Amino acid sequence: MRIAFLMAPDGVEQIELTEPWDAVSETGETPQLISTKPGEIQAFDHLTPAKTFPVDATVDQVSVDDFEALVLPGGVANPDALRLDPRAVSFVRGFFTAGKPVAAICHAPWTLIEADVIDGRTLTSWPSLKTDLVNAGATWVDERVRIDSDGPNTLVTSRKPADLRYFNEAMLSEFGKVNA
Repeated sequence: MRIAFLMAPDGVEQIELTEPWDAVSETGETPQLISTKPGEIQAFDHLTPAKTFPVDATVDQVSVDDFEALVLPGGVANPDALRLDPRAVSFVRGFFTAGKPVAAICHAPWTLIEADVIDGRTLTSWPSLKTDLVNAGATWVDERVRIDSDGPNTLVTSRKPADLRYFNEAMLSEFGKVNA
């Protein structure tokens, strides 16, 4: 199973990339780092630059059909940049249209708002997104992880890095149902 991890060139919260990536890799699945530009992405530890990671492909080089699922790591700048890129927004929307599972943590639901895919869905996020999500038609809950199947696909969301263990467990469980 190939799983897309979509990130902007800068601003992803490193732990929200590496822990889900490692969890996916440990199951034998193939994570791929997709970005809006080739080369490397710059991860952050909150506001401090951390490691860089090589981009496997850009959104122009891949299709939703190439993947079974999508992971959207957070960080404040990452989803803010993604939601300004029409190609990234279209790529995200495509997973919902195709009925493929999506997992998003922290600030990543900003990209989901721009993709117009959360109306009528129940999800969680970093608390500061609550008003934005509610205004976009979602029901926001303050939970470690939320699995919502009331739409064309399964949506797994989580609040913050401290919830990563729960996020990873839910994500792997839902992604495992794809080929079951």
